[in-house]
Amino acid sequence: GEQQDPQRMAIRAELLAIQPLDALEREHRADALAWVNSGADLCRREKPATPPKHLISYFAVISGQHLLLVDHKGAQRWLPAGGHVEPGEHPRHTVRRELQEELGFAPSHPIAAPLMVTVTETVGLTPGHTDVSLWYVVHAPRDQTIRFDRGEFHGVRWFGFDELPLERSDPQLARFVAKQAKSPV
Repeated sequence: GEQQDPQRMAIRAELLAIQPLDALEREHRADALAWVNSGADLCRREKPATPPKHLISYFAVISGQHLLLVDHKGAQRWLPAGGHVEPGEHPRHTVRRELQEELGFAPSHPIAAPLMVTVTETVGLTPGHTDVSLWYVVHAPRDQTIRFDRGEFHGVRWFGFDELPLERSDPQLARFVAKQAKSPV
């Protein structure tokens, strides 16, 4: 039946692998698990927001104490790169696919379980729907050649963890960086 859907099982396993940072993340993870277990459609079927709650794989490209952010045209914010999980796709495959599409390179290591989950209302040009975001880490050197998607981004830039443009980013980015700093590499 529905519960045996391999994609749903994979997404549930990814959520269960996350150790929540704080009460907010415990709440977000519980919300995401209840949503996955509800049998709801998890993937965006059509733009901008059908169904109105859908799964995103974010990937933070990290080099030491630096994070690569993209200046996203649609969201009008500096964000980690990422994309919508396609129907039937494993969220880690989304990371590999979007990394190639958006930044023009392949990860040099297997993608590990996500570090964090957030459930957020969207802003920018398509506000008012809900993104359930799995936050993955991709390690890459700062001299990595990047060919970014000029249709989607104004630009890309490495930021030190202490100089992130938090006032113009994902509201959860500071929590992600704090969690990343605490986790073993």
